[in-house]
Formats: sequence, C-alpha cells, structure tokens
Amino acid sequence: MMVKKPNSLNTPLLLNIAVVGHTNTGKTSLIRTMLRSTEFGIIEDAAGTTRHVEQATISANNEPILNLYDTPGLEDSRALFAQIKKLQARSKLSPPIQILEQFVTDISVSDPLEQEAKVIRQVLRSDILLYIIDVREPFLEKYRLELEILTQSGKPIIPVFNFIAGHDQELTKWRQHLTAFHMHATLEFDTVAFTFDAEKRLYQKMQTLLESHYDRLQKLIDYRATLWNQLCLSGAKRIAELIANVACYRESKATKNNLIADSLIENRLHDFVRKAEQHCLHDLLAIFNFSEKDVEIQNIPVSNGQWQLDIFAPGILKTYGLDVGSAAAKGAAAGVGIDLMVGGMSLGAASALGAIAGAGWSTFKRYGDEIKATVKGTKWQCADETTLQVLYLRQKHLLKKLMHRGHAAQDTLQVDKADDEKLPNDWSKLISTLRQNPSWQEHSATRNGNPQYQQIETRLIGELLDEK
Repeated sequence: MMVKKPNSLNTPLLLNIAVVGHTNTGKTSLIRTMLRSTEFGIIEDAAGTTRHVEQATISANNEPILNLYDTPGLEDSRALFAQIKKLQARSKLSPPIQILEQFVTDISVSDPLEQEAKVIRQVLRSDILLYIIDVREPFLEKYRLELEILTQSGKPIIPVFNFIAGHDQELTKWRQHLTAFHMHATLEFDTVAFTFDAEKRLYQKMQTLLESHYDRLQKLIDYRATLWNQLCLSGAKRIAELIANVACYRESKATKNNLIADSLIENRLHDFVRKAEQHCLHDLLAIFNFSEKDVEIQNIPVSNGQWQLDIFAPGILKTYGLDVGSAAAKGAAAGVGIDLMVGGMSLGAASALGAIAGAGWSTFKRYGDEIKATVKGTKWQCADETTLQVLYLRQKHLLKKLMHRGHAAQDTLQVDKADDEKLPNDWSKLISTLRQNPSWQEHSATRNGNPQYQQIETRLIGELLDEK
C-alpha cells in the first residue's frame, strides 16, 4: 500500500476511484478496511476530520490495479448546490459536467466552498465514485442535494451502505430513496463488521460498470481472495500449533507426595501455558495486521499483548460453556498424569514389567522414556484436557472476531462469551494422540512431515475455519 498526495498525472491503466460523501459517514474507514491497515488517514467522531484528498494504491502481486482517493466531507451541500445553480443560470446551454468544471476553476483558496471544490475536482478526475452512506441517518435534504450534484459529473456511482448492522429498516428506506436517482447497483459494506464477500462484491460491481477494467479487476479479485484465504489459514494453523505445543508439553514428577516439588512443577506448567497462549495471541494480531491498541476485549481484556483474564482463573470455564462442576474448576488446570497406552495396556493401570513384556521392541523405542520413568517411579504431568479446551475455544472465538473486524473499527472487540463455540467431535482422540507424541511439541521437519500429525493439524484447522 502506498499513501500520498494525488498528482495530476495518473497512470492511464489504473482505475481511479473517488470515495465521496457527507462528513463522518466512514469514507476513510472504508479505505482502511480495503487496505487492511489502521495507518491510513485519521478517524475521529468529529465531523470534517479529512481536510485534503489523499491517495492509496491497491495492487495485485505488486502490480498496481487501482487508486483510492479519500476526499473531504461535503459539509455545506446547500451552498454548493446554490452556487452550481447560479453557474447554470449564466450558462444555460453548457452541459452539467462543464458547469462543475467551471465551479472548481472559480473557487479560490480562501473561498468558504474550498473543501467542496476539492471533492468535485477529484470527482471529475476519477473513473467511478463510491458514495458512502451512514444508514443510521435519515434521508435528509442535504443527501438529496449531494446526489444531484454528483450525478452531474456523468461518472458511475456506487452507493455504499455503512453501519448496517441492526439497521434493516433504515437500509430499506435508503434503497427506496436511491431509486429516484436510478441507483440500483448498491452495496452493503460495513467497515466495522467486515466480510471478505462484501469486498469481493464491491469489485464485481465495478466490473459491471467499467467494462474496460474488467480483466484487471478480476486479477485483483483473484489475488485478494487468495491472500484472504492465506491469512485465515495462517491464523488457524497458528492455533493448531498452540494446541500441539501445549498438549505435548510435560513435566516429570515423582510419585511420592512432595507438596513443595508438586507446587513448583504446577507453577512451571502454568507459566508455560500462559506464555504459549500470549505468543499465539501476538501472532494472531500480527497476521491480521492489528495491534494490541486495536484489541481491547471486554471481560477477557487484552492489554500490552496480555490476556488479562488468566486461563487458570476460576470463572473462565463458565465463560466457555464448560462443566464448572468438574475437578478442573478448582484451578482450571492443575495438570494430570499421562496415561499412555502401550501394547493395549495402560501403564497407569498395569505393572511396568507386564507392559514392557507385552509391548515389543517398536513400542519400547517409541515409549522408552515413559517406560523407564514408570519403572523408576516417575509420572508425567501435563496440562489437563479442560485447559486445552479453554485454549482452543478462546483462540477460535478470537480468530472469528479478527476475521470479521474492519480495520476502521473503533469499538471494543467483544470476546466476553464463547459458549457457542464447539469442540471437534473427536477432540479427546486428537488430544490423546498429541500427548502420546511429546516429540511433536516443537516445530520440526520430522513432525510436520508425519502423516498422523498432518491429519490432526488438518482436522483442527478445518474445525477452526468451520469447513464442512
């Protein structure tokens, strides 16, 4: 993405798009969302935040496809309309577009309509207009005047409905009003509640209105779709990595009761789980180009890259719809001894020598450390299944929020309740397999090339992305 002041020499092949509308309707927000960047422009609740025309270029595989022009808001549409009417009265035979050209020529730097002139000047230089509408606002006279002025440019206009969530009736009324201007190719594009389908439909509508740019826009659609799928896949893969990392982690523990030693082991386990989740959180924000400043999560707040509601907090199980009556509720995850299956026998239930006798050499090679530890009276301690469930559900819920959060969103990201998220049907089997393969804890070519690990990873990714 490139951001700069527009110049008069535009590359002929590039599609030039003016983003226009009344003040504070979300013009800068739309461009931020399309760029997937929080860095473009300034967003504030105050009207007239954007005072100059700014440009951003969107590319496909480093090939520039289109320029987006963020324009100042049309603050005084009545005065603008009156001025244009005066020019029309003087030049009755001049076509509308020449009247607009005369208007921008006549306006001086100190003129009260200087800001409106900046908008009209960019409109005349552009190939197509995106007229941004805050559907929460009623269709007032100022909007009617703006549309009448913009249609005089002779440029295709796509009305873009913003802030549509929960405003179906208002949206219907806006559609009805726009039919009077013969505008039927409208688009719902919520810059806060983002969906990639809306972005794709925007480019497709441009294809319909601008046949000469059809192929280049299709190249952009294909590229952006691939990029988006890669982002989502990267996020899901990072969560699968977290689950494997924690499920395979273990601490050796003597079978004799030693409260101090057990407490130290438990503390190390808890610290490992917390840090592993923090690293995953940081990576997820980076993948979707958000920062800690953009994500303040209610009831499970994130501050300075840290989850503020600890994964071992007593109340977290209820938040994720888990059984608060389970033993894990006492501390969410004190850790449990691994019960490995060897040769069809459980080392936790059968004698060690009997297990070894029935296992065979291949099994001993795989579970030799566990067998030796059991003979010596050592147990393994790892994060219990409830902890892993919380990890999975919390990250899955966060992933969905990030996938549907526009980069212009100023509201708090809500991840206060995730009991509607579900675990994979074969969750326990997946976790059991991970626990039986402690060498899979760290990223390695051997692990990643293992067909069994690949199957588990693919299964988790599919569930995280709700792939049926």
